[in-house]
Amino acid sequence: MGRKQTKKVVFENVKVLDAGAKGVSVAKAPEGQVIFIPNVVPGDVVDVQTFKKRKSYFEGKAIKFHSFSEHRVDPVCEHFGVCGGCKWQNMKYSQQLHYKHQEVFNNLKRIGKVELPEFEPILGSEKQFFYRNKMEFGFSSSRWMTQEEVESGAELDNKNAVGFHIPKMWDKILDIQKCHLQQDPSNAIRNEIRSFANANGLSFFNPRNHEGLLRTLMIRTASTGELMVLIQFFDNTKKEIELVMNFLAERFPEITSLQYVINQKANDTLYDQDIILFKGRDYILEEMEGLQFSINAKSFYQTNSEQAYELYSITREFAGLTGNELVYDLYTGTGTIAQFVSKKAKKVIGVEAVPEAIADAKENAKRNNITNCEFFVGDMKNVFNDEFIATHGHPDVIITDPPRDGMHADVVKQILSIAPEKVVYVSCNSATQARDLALMDEMYKVTRVRPVDMFPQTHHVENVVLLEKRN
Repeated sequence: MGRKQTKKVVFENVKVLDAGAKGVSVAKAPEGQVIFIPNVVPGDVVDVQTFKKRKSYFEGKAIKFHSFSEHRVDPVCEHFGVCGGCKWQNMKYSQQLHYKHQEVFNNLKRIGKVELPEFEPILGSEKQFFYRNKMEFGFSSSRWMTQEEVESGAELDNKNAVGFHIPKMWDKILDIQKCHLQQDPSNAIRNEIRSFANANGLSFFNPRNHEGLLRTLMIRTASTGELMVLIQFFDNTKKEIELVMNFLAERFPEITSLQYVINQKANDTLYDQDIILFKGRDYILEEMEGLQFSINAKSFYQTNSEQAYELYSITREFAGLTGNELVYDLYTGTGTIAQFVSKKAKKVIGVEAVPEAIADAKENAKRNNITNCEFFVGDMKNVFNDEFIATHGHPDVIITDPPRDGMHADVVKQILSIAPEKVVYVSCNSATQARDLALMDEMYKVTRVRPVDMFPQTHHVENVVLLEKRN
């Protein structure tokens, strides 16, 4: 074992100690350096081949297992370890919850450095597979080759693929046979399109050369049973496009919303694209506690419908509404939380930067006959100002559900200036949440914390915090 890494180093009989960030696990080298290792479970004892050295840590891979952790399970997915998703599929679900809970606690303690109450138990997901309501797949004419295929040296007749990008490789797609994240008919739709395209000589997208017909596939399902399928085409060839769309319409008559896009720009994003309705209507309906929410191709909606209901229920419970409160819902998106809590509030004001989301929020409120919600568009740090408060009233409760980066410092400052009695902070990133809690600590005390698992088999976790004004 060398002290300097002039070449790859092998550490033998290393015990995996902990689960780390981004789904990798953590071990220690004999001289104390941290080693980050994918596809292992805390408790495994392994030989590690390092492939990268930094000042304070190594990155490596397990090349031999001496003993297996008691927390290890066999992954159900044939693509585990190559596909970048579901990195914790080899770990018992109870342990996944343990490490998610621990991550939230560590972030709030170490980064936030705030006084914390006893955490309420992390809320696990009843469904550990087939829980996602939205999946996006890419087409490629040059699929990712397995190690066995590369070593065999055999020439492949067909290199077409539809599946997921290999991590850190923008131009390589892993051909997916069965994904365990979205309920049927998701796998059938993807596999049937591949077969149909191959049988009819339709071209798959080549991201390097920027050519080909089939570019991406998006499938959205709803708890109501409704189904949306959207294909992105690169080539604008009417005959071939209609061939694919007619095939989908006939083969899957249960599709509620069948749409397509002709996208010839450099990236796959939909937000600046014209979406063409081929069959059905241009949205599907999601339902929650009797409320209906229309989801169009560009809508943001929590990707685990059942756990979204649990997350919003906890948010409403933490807010402790009696029917007399004015509530501000910051980063309201399509107004789902705002409408969900509205029957317990006097009035709810939702603020969001994306105009299309606010249009959806207003439409959904109308559909649900909700008259005590108002929605406003604008960049939070600009709109959410003294004049806005003077016009719309002083909130008793603020609910905030910002993106991964957390709240802008000016938004935090404004909350402190307004000083509502309670702030309920929903976060998909407890590290930035912890940073914001530290900024609010002088005025607000953290009185309740409950993590919620929205994404089983992954390291991601949501967290809900109740802040109450100090006396």
